[in-house]
Amino acid sequence: MCLGVPARIITIADAGRMLAVAEILGESREVNLSCIAEPGSPLSNEIGQWVLVHMGFALSRVEEADAQVTLDLLRQVDEAEAGRGHLKASLLA
Repeated sequence: MCLGVPARIITIADAGRMLAVAEILGESREVNLSCIAEPGSPLSNEIGQWVLVHMGFALSRVEEADAQVTLDLLRQVDEAEAGRGHLKASLLA
């Protein structure tokens, strides 16, 4: 099963390679924007945007409210697992 995790783009790491830094569950990760970036548009337009990330690729943009709902559900799953942190570890591995 594939799971896209909501993340917020916080900066551009390498425009030439279409890489950004995104915050995912409080952690910073490098994310490839090639699936969502418009050809010819500056990647700086993506800063602040919410995206769904899978395997290091931003697959689609999402509204912040939808991202927050999903993040809240992920946190609830983690809490149901007695807060062992397995969810965060598995999502960020």
